[in-house]
Amino acid sequence: MNSSVTVCGREVRVRGRLIRIARLNGDKYLFLGNPEPMLEGLRKSGKRIDLFTFIQKLPETSPKYPYPMEWDNFAALPVSTFDHWWEQQINNKTRNAARQADKKGVIVREVPFDDALVQGIWEVYNESPVRQGKPNAHYGKDFKTIYREEATHLENSIFIGAFLDQKMIGFIKLVYDETRTQAGLMNIVSMIGHRDKAPTNALVAQAVRSCAERGIRYLVYSNFAYGKKQRDSLSDFKERNGFQRVDVPRYYVPLSRIGWAAFRLGLHKNFADHLPEPLLARLREVRKAWYNRKLLLATEGS
Repeated sequence: MNSSVTVCGREVRVRGRLIRIARLNGDKYLFLGNPEPMLEGLRKSGKRIDLFTFIQKLPETSPKYPYPMEWDNFAALPVSTFDHWWEQQINNKTRNAARQADKKGVIVREVPFDDALVQGIWEVYNESPVRQGKPNAHYGKDFKTIYREEATHLENSIFIGAFLDQKMIGFIKLVYDETRTQAGLMNIVSMIGHRDKAPTNALVAQAVRSCAERGIRYLVYSNFAYGKKQRDSLSDFKERNGFQRVDVPRYYVPLSRIGWAAFRLGLHKNFADHLPEPLLARLREVRKAWYNRKLLLATEGS
C-alpha cells in the first residue's frame, strides 16, 4: 500500500503494508538539513508511519544525527574541473571510450525538458523489454506516463542527450541537491543497438563537465554496492570512470512501537538482504538466462 503526504513543503512517500516506511520523494538526490521539523510534522500528519528513513549527504560521512542508523553507500566522483577528471581521474582506456562516440558521429549536449526530449526518452526506453538481464520497467509505457515520470524535480534537474543523426540514442537525468553540493544520476540509459558507439561513456563525460561548470562538487552514480551483491560490470564501469565507494549513514527513525520492533528485528530490510550472497548470485544468473531466453523467443516469433 503506497501513499504520500506533504510535510514542511516536501513530498514524503510511504510504502509497505505491515511496516509503513516513509522517505523523501527524491531520497538519495534531495536531503534534509535539519530533520527535526520533518519528524515532528510526520508525527502530526495523521498518517500511520512506523519508520522514517533518510540518508546523509556528502561530504559528511561520519554520523551527525543521534538516530538509529545503518551504513549505506554512494558511488561518488569528486569534481573540481573537467580537465582534472579527464587527465587525473580516468585512464587512457576510459578516455578512448569517451572519444569513440565523437568519432562515430554522436553529439552529446544538455537539452531542455520538452516534448521532443520526452519522445526521445520514450524511444530509448522502448527499445527492448529486457535490460541487463532483467525486465525493463519502462518498456511499454506510453508518452504521457514517461512525461509525468521525467517531469519530477525539474527545478533541480539537468538533462543530457546523446544524438546520432538528430536521433536520441541515450540520455541522462541529473538531479542536484538544494545546496548544489552533489548531483545524482537519476537516469542514465543508452540504446543497446548503439553500444558500439559508447554513448554512455560520452554521457558521463558531459555529466562531469556540467557539474564542473556549475561548481557541483560531487557527481553520484547511485550506489557503488547494493546489499550483499558482489562486483559486476556496472560497478567496474563506475570505477573506470573515477567513481569511488563512499559509505554514508542512513538513518531509520522509529515513529511507532512497530517501527522500533521492526528496526531491531531487521524487518525494515528487503527479503533478499537476509539471503546469502552465493544464493543471490545464482538466482540472478537464472533470472538473466530466463529473461534473455524470453527475449530471444519473442524476437524469433516476430
